[in-house]
Amino acid sequence: MAIDYLERILNSRVYDVAVETPLEFAPKLSARLANRLMLKREDMQPVFSFKLRGAYNKMANLPAQVLKRGVIAASAGNHAQGVALAAQKLGCRAVIVMPVTAPRIKVEAVAARGAEVVLHGDSFTDAREHARALERRLRLAFVHPYDDPDVIAGQGTIGMEILRQSTRTLHAVFVAIGGGGLISGVASYIKRLQPEIKVIGVQPVDSDAMRRSIAAGRRIVLPHVGLFADAVAVRQVGKETFRIARTLVDDIVLVDADETCAAIKDVFEDTRSILEPAGALAVAGAKSYVARTRVHGKQLVAIACGANANFDRLRFVAERAEVGEHREAILAVTIPERPGSFRKFCTTLGSRNITEFNYRMADPVAAHVFVGVEVNDRDQTAAILRKLRRHGLRTLDLSDNEMAKLHVRHLVGGHAPRRQGDGGPLADNELLYRFEFPERPGALMKFLSNMRSDWNISLFHYRNQGADYGRVLVGMQVPPREMGEFRRFLAKLGYPYVDESRNPAYRLFLG
Repeated sequence: MAIDYLERILNSRVYDVAVETPLEFAPKLSARLANRLMLKREDMQPVFSFKLRGAYNKMANLPAQVLKRGVIAASAGNHAQGVALAAQKLGCRAVIVMPVTAPRIKVEAVAARGAEVVLHGDSFTDAREHARALERRLRLAFVHPYDDPDVIAGQGTIGMEILRQSTRTLHAVFVAIGGGGLISGVASYIKRLQPEIKVIGVQPVDSDAMRRSIAAGRRIVLPHVGLFADAVAVRQVGKETFRIARTLVDDIVLVDADETCAAIKDVFEDTRSILEPAGALAVAGAKSYVARTRVHGKQLVAIACGANANFDRLRFVAERAEVGEHREAILAVTIPERPGSFRKFCTTLGSRNITEFNYRMADPVAAHVFVGVEVNDRDQTAAILRKLRRHGLRTLDLSDNEMAKLHVRHLVGGHAPRRQGDGGPLADNELLYRFEFPERPGALMKFLSNMRSDWNISLFHYRNQGADYGRVLVGMQVPPREMGEFRRFLAKLGYPYVDESRNPAYRLFLG
């Protein structure tokens, strides 16, 4: 018999633990997208995720004698917290199997609610298989994170709230997809009442099991999944969620990690809240959809479905957000290895803000520079490339080069080599100074303009960290007889500095 999800959603028991989250207007994002984007703030639930809706609805509908024995679940974190909170509310035992890769913040949150945490395996699939084995041994009721009608119906209450809260005609609702429980519930409600509204799924490019399954016409198993958006890192979607999604979902958009990081930043700028990667997928998908379809002046909804982010992951998010928004170009530029060429290169770039500069003298003829430049879009990146090449500078665009963005930018440097012939250091008479540059256009050019043109820059490292001052490490070749003039240069420059020439780290790795 076909399941009537409209009836199940209307009768779902979620509000004993869940709150009706607001549907908030995102002004900055809306202005940039030329559409009215609304955020469904599921990150404001008591467990900072939508997952408690489905978990509680499932558990509240279990027979009393089953609930008395307790429940077991497998989860990367958000479903685990929902089950733990539901068990706490219903007064039953809860055993949660989580992969060892689960973020620490989620593991600690589950344990804090009194659930028994078992860490097993590297992925959700590993954790699920172990949970199934424990289910039989301990005679506990399994609470599936997505492939269960009661769980799907619980998540479907989000779709019910969206339609009730919307004051304008909706064009599309964007929903993150992991195993498919959230989008199945939301689509079941919306398509039953207003089928003209598009329901669009969003998945990471490296965890797209639902998209591939729909394309193949059967559930496929991914050989591996990416772990950046850990809450949607599912190798195989559910049977029931696949059945619903292939019928009701209009489209699935894929986004990469950089686009997800940019979406996290976008939501922060509009709300001052920090979403986890999976929680920002729908926003990233909405942006990608608008860019692809050129839709204009429509009302869009993105479900911000979670905010359980590890704090230390924010370093990566901040690093990659500008690249994901195409507001930073990462370039490799070859310039002549002679005094003044660095200054000429910066002059060629013009007044653009340099976000990063990495260079270490390694060759007596050519200098290979790793540089980041602030841009507005890919068209500006292309214009910069043309200009640099027109001035005879060999330039390579690394903005989409994953290895360069993850690793190479941190490895540029090392010891300066020896000269051929006399065997002396290529970077002889090198001084190493750490400066604080004001984060404003012209600060670098002031430094270069005040420096003697025959003092060669042999090392340069700078990365814009979003502070008022940029931290810059500079190696300069200054003959000993010119030290008096060098000190006058430092005084005239007026930037705070520290002499690092005797720093043991410099001598070990750079000198």
